[in-house]
Amino acid sequence: MPHDLLFPDAATASDVLVFAQRASRLGEGTVRLKAQDGILVLTTPVLAPRTLLEAVPTVLGMRAVSVDPELVCDLVVDAGALVAADDAAAIRLPASAVTAPWAGISPPRAGWVAVGEIPAADLATRSQWGIAAVAEAVPTDAGEDVVQTVRAAVWGEADDGLAGLPLGVAFAAFALGFIAGEEQAMIRRAGPWTRVSLDRGHVLVRDTVRSGLTSVRTTGAA
Repeated sequence: MPHDLLFPDAATASDVLVFAQRASRLGEGTVRLKAQDGILVLTTPVLAPRTLLEAVPTVLGMRAVSVDPELVCDLVVDAGALVAADDAAAIRLPASAVTAPWAGISPPRAGWVAVGEIPAADLATRSQWGIAAVAEAVPTDAGEDVVQTVRAAVWGEADDGLAGLPLGVAFAAFALGFIAGEEQAMIRRAGPWTRVSLDRGHVLVRDTVRSGLTSVRTTGAA
């Protein structure tokens, strides 16, 4: 495993650290680092089944940045273990990687078809509603298992305000800092996957009930 991740400038390294810090507070707090041809793709789970029998969608947050073109890697690390290096344009990797079942399910790289769009403001509004719903549903002094069960129930629910996508899509976009200003998030599909793209990142969902998605405003092909 390389010791440091080298970026073209300090601003990019800082951006990656912010993403990692946000990711450390979500889901299981891990991030997948996949680099090739000068592009580093960072992926983190916001929602994922804890067991094979748990019928909740997989919701991933993804961001892509420029990186050292000689770097080739594919590993999962604790998001909170990524720290600034001595060089302002570098990030220090932890000593070891971790295992993560969610990382074995990868969305396709091609074949995406545009099916519609949704205002970023709607994502922000539905996220705030979901945060309030989770807070109201979690009992006082609830254990971790109860909290996770409530989160899965709220964020995994198909939401009419999001064209039938799981509410966790809105939460991922908000919690990872992807929502900024007036913007239309593009919705694309490929097989069982749906991708919601904003300027600052993407949210991908592999939904067990994708066929139940409602219609969205149609656009041209990707």
